[in-house]
Amino acid sequence: MNDTLIKDIAEMDIEQVGDLHLFSSSETPMRKDAFDKTDEEKMSVIEEKFAEIMDALGLDLTDDSLKGTPKRVAKMYVKEIFGGLNPANAPKNSNFENKYNYTEMLVEKDITVYSTCEHHFLPIVGKAHVAYFSNGNVIGLSKMNRIVDYYSKRPQVQERMTIQVVKHLQKFLGTEDVACVIDAKHLCVNSRGIRDIQSSTVTGEFGGKFQDAAVKQEFLNYISMKLD
Repeated sequence: MNDTLIKDIAEMDIEQVGDLHLFSSSETPMRKDAFDKTDEEKMSVIEEKFAEIMDALGLDLTDDSLKGTPKRVAKMYVKEIFGGLNPANAPKNSNFENKYNYTEMLVEKDITVYSTCEHHFLPIVGKAHVAYFSNGNVIGLSKMNRIVDYYSKRPQVQERMTIQVVKHLQKFLGTEDVACVIDAKHLCVNSRGIRDIQSSTVTGEFGGKFQDAAVKQEFLNYISMKLD
């Protein structure tokens, strides 16, 4: 992201940043002390704070249906939907020599995306389509799903997530020839504000060969998305 846009974002009201779906960096904003607390310590803090939120809303935390909710939310945040914040959960490196000399585009399409909008902490649900050309190495097919899942499991902006998937695979495979397209619904649009349940957001990041119009079109044809 260029310096001018970063400056413009900094001068905006915080509500504008969220409503305009902007982000300041292709890296997830993390403090240096992000992992000083153990998972158990983080869950304890979140449980306490979420109980305060529920109490502020006027909910009766002695009710059998509600009293376990703060603990459940804390576990969900740390162990599940935000597990991708911890580098220890990154997919393990395992690529292989391209011994069968496959030189065409390889596409893994319709990878399920479950993420969370960092502006409103509401779900992002959709599909990712990932492709690459081998530069001597190939990756197990399920690994691409795992990489998407890893970057999905954090508070996200869809544009950032798309870039992160591509950068990870470029480094992993040793090639710039990687592309990713994500098509997803944002519940911050679908369930609040404009409350448009039909619209979805499409983002793409195209590296190396995929910046060529013909190659990009071939990829989009694979995933049944046509250019005009």
